[in-house]
Amino acid sequence: MAKPRKWGMLLAATAFSTQAFAEAPVEVDASQPAQAADTAAASEPRARESVDVAMPGGIPTVTVVGRREREVQRETTQVITVLSSEDIARTGEGNIAGALGRVTGLSVVGSGFVYVRGLGDRYSLALLNGSPLPSPEPMRRAVPLDLFPTDVIASSLVQKTYSPNFPGEFGGGVINLTTLAIPRQPFLDVNLGVSGDTETTGQLGYDYYGSKYDWTGYGNRDTPSALRDFFNSGQRISQGGVDTGAIASQLVGRNNGLVQKGNDTAPNYSGTITGGTTWQLGESDLGVIATAGFSNSWRTRDNLQQTPANADLSEVDRDFRQVATENRAVANALVGVGYEFGEGNTLRWTNVYIHDTLKRSSLAEGRQNNSRPGADFNDQSTALYERELISTQLTGGFNLNPLKVSTRASYSTSKREAPYELGIGYIRTNQPSSQFGEYYINRLDNGNMGHAEIAFSDLQEDLWSAGVDLTAQILPRLALSGGIDITDTKRDSTRREFQIVAPSTLPNSIAMLRPDFLLSRTIIEQYRIGLIETTEADPAFTATLRTEAAYAQFQTELMDGLELSAGARYEKGKQEVRPLQVFTNPITSGANTNIENDYVLPGATLTYKFNDAMQLRFNASKTIARPQFRELMFQLYFDPEYNRYYRGNPLLNDSEFVNAEARFEWYFAPEQRFSVAGFYKTIDDPIEAYTGFTDNTPETSFANAPEAVLYGVEFEAQKYFPLDGLFSNEFLGSRRAVVIGNYTFTDSKINVKAGDTVRVFGAPTQPASNVFRDGSQLTGQSDHLVNLQFGLESPQRLSQQTILLSYASDRVTSRGATGLPDIYESPGLRVDFVAREAFSLFDTELEGKLEVRNIFGRGYREFQERGPNTVYYNKYDVGTVFSASLTMSF
Repeated sequence: MAKPRKWGMLLAATAFSTQAFAEAPVEVDASQPAQAADTAAASEPRARESVDVAMPGGIPTVTVVGRREREVQRETTQVITVLSSEDIARTGEGNIAGALGRVTGLSVVGSGFVYVRGLGDRYSLALLNGSPLPSPEPMRRAVPLDLFPTDVIASSLVQKTYSPNFPGEFGGGVINLTTLAIPRQPFLDVNLGVSGDTETTGQLGYDYYGSKYDWTGYGNRDTPSALRDFFNSGQRISQGGVDTGAIASQLVGRNNGLVQKGNDTAPNYSGTITGGTTWQLGESDLGVIATAGFSNSWRTRDNLQQTPANADLSEVDRDFRQVATENRAVANALVGVGYEFGEGNTLRWTNVYIHDTLKRSSLAEGRQNNSRPGADFNDQSTALYERELISTQLTGGFNLNPLKVSTRASYSTSKREAPYELGIGYIRTNQPSSQFGEYYINRLDNGNMGHAEIAFSDLQEDLWSAGVDLTAQILPRLALSGGIDITDTKRDSTRREFQIVAPSTLPNSIAMLRPDFLLSRTIIEQYRIGLIETTEADPAFTATLRTEAAYAQFQTELMDGLELSAGARYEKGKQEVRPLQVFTNPITSGANTNIENDYVLPGATLTYKFNDAMQLRFNASKTIARPQFRELMFQLYFDPEYNRYYRGNPLLNDSEFVNAEARFEWYFAPEQRFSVAGFYKTIDDPIEAYTGFTDNTPETSFANAPEAVLYGVEFEAQKYFPLDGLFSNEFLGSRRAVVIGNYTFTDSKINVKAGDTVRVFGAPTQPASNVFRDGSQLTGQSDHLVNLQFGLESPQRLSQQTILLSYASDRVTSRGATGLPDIYESPGLRVDFVAREAFSLFDTELEGKLEVRNIFGRGYREFQERGPNTVYYNKYDVGTVFSASLTMSF
């Protein structure tokens, strides 16, 4: 038992619990529901005693000298939220992005990108066991968190106030995921699940063959031999001498050019197996834990896609209905080995593998009222997006009393391959004077009377990181900590896109053929159909980012109940992006970026515990945000989530933040709390997305706005209500009700003054008002975020029934083109229901789970609006999802 007044140990423990790179967050043992609180007893003063807090990820158990409770969020010096495995399980979410969407001030956008307090994903840092991860996404450096199934995550920590032991890229907050650790006893769990939704399962959908292994996510998409030889030759098509007909004849066939309709889309299914054991080696423990899972799911979207024809939005130019079906297959595995020895010494080796493939098929019909009035268009596309993440991490924690040492090293690699992104379009002119006016034809003439494009893209990113952290108890009320870390990231990205073009002599009767016949070897050879490469200027890029950092901070109790944590971080970063030479005779746009800066980033938090249950926190800090690789690469990419093309801007700069926060916290009973906080940020050179048009097709790029401010307030409450005195029946009388709620109000404003300028690659420096409107809100920022959970649960066993409500108000997805309003999305209200129940059958422990998601069928809308007129960039229904799963424990 530590001495009651040894406050320095509390501060030292706090330093360990908030190390971003050194270790994972505090793991809360919440495998069983907590007992109902005794409110009367909780209101009495509690003696300060020592409490052991387990630090997963190779960090030794440390002693927190404080109150005997599990409120880790209370005892740390920073503003954090810890989601334990039980918290995650209560939400019923299948991936960690969905679970984090229930945290105060957090919202999930697109494919698993978490926004903190309305700041985009570039301002949110995600770590795995304290180490950074590479991203398999070409549009982002941030990692999409829907890659991580909840089965491999033991807990998740979200910290919203900056402390210098974190990386300097800390705009909105940091998210640290902790994988499963050493098991305390042998176990084996098997989980099987099935689900479906009302818009997809058993409904009309589209698919293409691809290969017989596509359902596994490992479909074979080898580069055609003629195209591979062309890539290796270093030649350019525009210089002549390339047999483009031979290449074109190998690109399209029945496997990828023939979209088929299905009237009975299959249900989704998943399976996971997790096990672990521990061996005692004298006074040491050696543990192994492993998990493997696979899921296959379908989603169909019947999407209205429009673009404006004039400034007041009273007329629509592009007006299409697109039906797209996506088949997603995810395989994941984790193997962890842990070794605990001596007095609080640990070694941990963690290996993670995730393979995520999206197979997409779509058909669209519509009109382009400006360019071809009266004509009908029919477009089809097929694609396969294959993402893979592999990470190996080694961490160690050593207790050299009074010095604690934490070391870490990790290597991670991510890949994304998108071969055969095929788009084919037909036109029906509806001209009575034309013999073929009533038929759809594709003359392959570069878009005027039909088109065919195909792209091959490949991305690989490697990330190395290493560091060491030291914490020492100097005085009973003073702890010092410091450390260094280095990260090195390298990304290579290639995208080659080709238009398949025919000479003007192509007969209209041939142009009527379906895609696999029209682009068959026989037709291509007979009519001399060839290729044009549209990406000759910048087909490939390489990008690097190296950061070197050192920090020092102290934590002390200035007087009884008044604690201060303060320090500074020196961080040096060098970021380069440059085109790769792939041709023997180089041609390039000169789209290079070289950003080299160093910063001193201070941070301080003052905590005043003015009574046994209440405290105040005050935080101030300075942080940065660097441009993401994709935002810098002057290379065109298509994002299937938003049906939009993106192109980077090599002229972007770093963003700089000044952050401040004040918070009141009231822990009125164990596991029950109320808090209210106000926060304020100023941002110099925030990076914002804006959308223009290329040939009537929306294209999004990025630019630095001059300045922005963001401020808001957030409330959070958690309360349990015992029901034994209110209800006599066994079901309700043996339970307690739980209410968990949070609300965040955020407002932001971009400041644009006369004389402010903006730099966009390929154009002269121009007034910032050409791209940004003074007073407009930041992209991704919702004014209102609400999460509510109402549940019943048994304190004696696993039996939970929870209703979950989430609401996000409209938020900007991109700045509008000059003269047009901004583009918004409307997430709206979503209501879910999750029920979990434990029972035994044939001496086997079972857990059943039933879920109903999006009960009221809230759809998706992305739009521009001016007065009474609205143009929808994306508008589709989202179905109600029904799912059931069973976990067997042996």
